[in-house]
Amino acid sequence: MIDILITSKTRIKLLMKFFLNSKTTSYLRDLAKEYGESTNAIRIELNRLEKAGLLQSRKEANKKLFQANTKHPLFSTIQELLHKHTGIYQVIEHVLQKIGGLDSAYVLGNFARGHDGKVVEFLLVGNNIDEKYLETLSHKAEKIIKRKINCTVIFPNQLPALKEKHPEALLVWKS
Repeated sequence: MIDILITSKTRIKLLMKFFLNSKTTSYLRDLAKEYGESTNAIRIELNRLEKAGLLQSRKEANKKLFQANTKHPLFSTIQELLHKHTGIYQVIEHVLQKIGGLDSAYVLGNFARGHDGKVVEFLLVGNNIDEKYLETLSHKAEKIIKRKINCTVIFPNQLPALKEKHPEALLVWKS
C-alpha cells in the first residue's frame, strides 16, 4: 500500500528506519551497507528528507548522523501511517486493548530497529495476562495484518533486565 504512495523503495526504507522508532540514528555508509545500496542512492534520499525537514542531522567527528525530526508537523502523521502499514496499530486495536492485566507493550526486533519484516515481535508486560486468550486474538490479528505475531509475556519486575537485553525496545502501548 505505501509503495503506491511513495514510489522510491529507498525512501520507504529510510522512513521506516527513522519513523518507526524516532530514537534511531544512523550514518550514510551504515545505511548503504544495511540496505545493500549505493551511498549515492541513499545520500539523494537523505538529502531530500532533510531538505523537507523530516530528518535532522548533526556532525559527529567527520560523519553526518541522521535522525527523524520529531518536531516536524507531519512527524506524527507519517509515524501513524507507518504503524498502520506495518500492522502495529491493528495489533494494538485488536489484541492489546482486549487482554486484561497488561501494563505496557513493546515492539522488539526488526520493527523496533526500523525494518519491515514478516514477523512482528511484541514484549507484553503485566500481571495475570490470559495467554490462551492472547494466542486466540493474535491468530485473528495475524490474518488481518498478514504477518506473524510473536508475543513474549513477562512480569513488570522482569522489564529492566529485558530492556537491557533489547535496547531497541519500542514502547507502543501503556495502560
